[in-house]
Amino acid sequence: MIRKVAVIYGSDSSEWEVSCRSGQFTASQIDKKRFDVYEIFARFGSWTLVAYEENGTGRVEIPENERPAISKDDFSVLIGGRKVKFDYAYIMQHGTPGENGLMQGYLEMLGIPFSSCGAFVSAITFDKFSCKSYLKDVDFVKCAKDIFIRKHEVTPDLPQMAVKKLGLPVFVKPTDSGSSFGVTKVKKMEDFDEAIRLSFSEGKTMLIEESISGRELQCAVYRMANGSINALPVIEIVSENEFFDYDAKYNGKSQEICPARITEAERELIQEVSRKIYGRLDCSGVVRIDFILAEDGLYFLEINTIPGMTAASLVPKMVRTAGISMPDFLTDIITVTSSR
Repeated sequence: MIRKVAVIYGSDSSEWEVSCRSGQFTASQIDKKRFDVYEIFARFGSWTLVAYEENGTGRVEIPENERPAISKDDFSVLIGGRKVKFDYAYIMQHGTPGENGLMQGYLEMLGIPFSSCGAFVSAITFDKFSCKSYLKDVDFVKCAKDIFIRKHEVTPDLPQMAVKKLGLPVFVKPTDSGSSFGVTKVKKMEDFDEAIRLSFSEGKTMLIEESISGRELQCAVYRMANGSINALPVIEIVSENEFFDYDAKYNGKSQEICPARITEAERELIQEVSRKIYGRLDCSGVVRIDFILAEDGLYFLEINTIPGMTAASLVPKMVRTAGISMPDFLTDIITVTSSR
C-alpha cells in the first residue's frame, strides 16, 4: 500500500521555477489523511528534502541550510536520524530530467512506482518530432508539415528552403523544451536567424513548422481505476500575443475559457481524439494534449506528460470544471499509477 509520497520538483531546464510552483501546489493538494507527503527539490543532481507532512500533523518546512540530501541508492532520506524510504514519486519536473524519461528510468530501476508515463514513452513524447512521427499516419488527427533540423545541418539557404516548403508564417521551435521557451513565430525572412539562434539556445534539435490558423484547444486525459480513459473538459486558449507563449501562459496575457466555446460535436471529437492519442502513445498518469481546430480539421500540436499544476494552471481548471476535487483527482492518479 502506498503511503510515503515524494513530490519531486525543480528541474535542469528553463522551466525549473514553474516546476517548483507546480510541485508545491501538487504537494498541498494531496490527501494527507491517506498519504505522508515529502517535497524534494531536485536540480542538477542535487536532491534535498524541502518540507514534509506526516500523519496529517501539518507541513514542516526545513531551513535551506539544514535540508537533508536524498539518498539516490534507495530513494530515501534521513529526518532527525530516522530513515524514511519513499514508496511512490509524484514527478512534477517540467523539462529534463522529469519529462524526458531520465527520472522515470531511475525510478523504474529501483522498482518505485511514479505518477507519469514510463521512461520510453516520456522520451518519445518529450521530443516534438518523435511524438509527431507516431501520429502522422493515423486517420483521427492531422499534423502540421514541418522540417527537422540538427544544429550542424543549418545552412545559409535553410530559410528559403523552409519558406518554399511551408510558406510564411512558420514556427521555429526546439524539439525538446516546454513553456514555449525558444519558440518564435517567424513572419519575415529576416527574422529566421534570430529565431534559429533562440531555438538552439534551448536544445540541440529544432523544428520549423507550418503555422495552422484556427482555435487553440486543450484537453487533459488520464486512466481511471476501471481501466477506462477519462477526458476532462476542453479549454479554449485566446492569447493576447502572437501565440500562447510564456508571457501569455504565466503573466495573464491570455483567456483560458473552460469549458471551451465549442459545439457538442467538436467537444466529443476533441475528447475522443485525446483518448485515442493517450492510448496510441501508451501514456500513464494525466497528460494534456494541445490542438488547433482549423477549417480543414483537428491538428495535433503537442502533448504534455508533466502538465503544469499550479493553482492557475490548465489541468486544475479542467478538474474544477468537471466537479472533481483536487485531492480526489490526485488520489486517483496515485492509486492507478502505483498498480501498473
